[in-house]
Amino acid sequence: MAVLVSRAGRIATLALLVSVIALVSYQFPAETSFARLRSWYPLAENPGPAPTGSNRSEILVPGSGPAVAAPVSLEATLLGNSTGPRVAVCLVGGARAFELTGKTLLKYVLNAYNDTDVFLHSPLDKDSSKFTLLSGAPGLVSARIFVPQKLPESWVQREVLTGANSPNGIQGLLQYFNLVEGCLGMIKDHEHKHNIKYDWIVRTRVDGYWSGPLPPLSSFDPSFYYIPDGSHYGGLNDRLGIGNADTSRVALSRLSLLPFLHQHGGRNLNSETAFKAQLEFSKVTYKLSKFPFCILTLRRYAWPPAYFGVPVMSLSTKGAMNGAKCRPCTPKSTGREAQVILSKLGKGWGWPGLIDGLELCDARDEWEPQWHQIYERDSGEQLSGDALNVTTRSIADCIRDIEEFQKQWEVWEAPPAKDICSLGKDGKAV
Repeated sequence: MAVLVSRAGRIATLALLVSVIALVSYQFPAETSFARLRSWYPLAENPGPAPTGSNRSEILVPGSGPAVAAPVSLEATLLGNSTGPRVAVCLVGGARAFELTGKTLLKYVLNAYNDTDVFLHSPLDKDSSKFTLLSGAPGLVSARIFVPQKLPESWVQREVLTGANSPNGIQGLLQYFNLVEGCLGMIKDHEHKHNIKYDWIVRTRVDGYWSGPLPPLSSFDPSFYYIPDGSHYGGLNDRLGIGNADTSRVALSRLSLLPFLHQHGGRNLNSETAFKAQLEFSKVTYKLSKFPFCILTLRRYAWPPAYFGVPVMSLSTKGAMNGAKCRPCTPKSTGREAQVILSKLGKGWGWPGLIDGLELCDARDEWEPQWHQIYERDSGEQLSGDALNVTTRSIADCIRDIEEFQKQWEVWEAPPAKDICSLGKDGKAV
């Protein structure tokens, strides 16, 4: 009888082991896209011993050791501990107008989808402290605020790119490309560390003002990369992009693909034409869509805009502005008159696409003295509370807010809070 019981136990154990192996094989068959993407989004082949002590992964805080994550169950590791599409939102750029754009990003982008992780890649400047407006946002994963340095310019890059119409020439393009691709690297690091893969990656700029939410994920086809219609400047609008892991890897590799563009004959390209070339040479299909955002600008532009000119939208415009330039203003032209002005723009250049309720600014001068009131009227947002505080608080309050803010990120790579806050106006307030 004892022999029979022992044999039955061994059979039951063997059956359980076979079931587990079958489950794992079903979840990750060898020929799935998961397997094919291992070289692009590498996974931990030889994970170290299970960490203990915290439910968060490594937190990089100057002057302190790293925290470690609590052990994760096999089921949570295999299934990603997620019931819906996993989304990474990549925020890039300087925070010069973040007191005006930050809350709209939080409301309409970071909170658009259920399972969203946030990645921030930004150069350190006098406005960096404004990022504390994101305090309390869900899914703050990785932030890198770095001291900008001049990037070397190779002869290949100088042949592929043109500095014409770029405020800082070719160097400005390289800095922008480095921002975008650096964020992709942060996402890949997080995927590698946690043995996960994002279903969708949203890349946008922190100077984007949003007047409505991102479209639902169900409206996107993973075989396409989605970009805004209009403002193509000879190529494709590169102010926002949404795609799956495959297409996003190509779209966000702005810097490392320049030799590839050179090899395929790319010469004298601006940011938009380089973007179009890297998608087309890489066989990535894209789709033009409408998105309710614009890029806040302090720059001045001719009025009325000529064929190769740049139109500037008023925040009072009702329709989706698709990443066109904008500012708070008393509209100079509206309705049919505004549409006539836009009809004279180059369709593949500064034309912003078909926009409902179009209202245009005369951007020859600086922002109007009463721009605060115009912004509040047109946006429905009050420039008070946190939005006002980030521009008026003392250095001591700024340091306190930054130190609290950095604790909310899984990974925080940035200069000390004192250095970030001391770059504010007059060294007294930010």
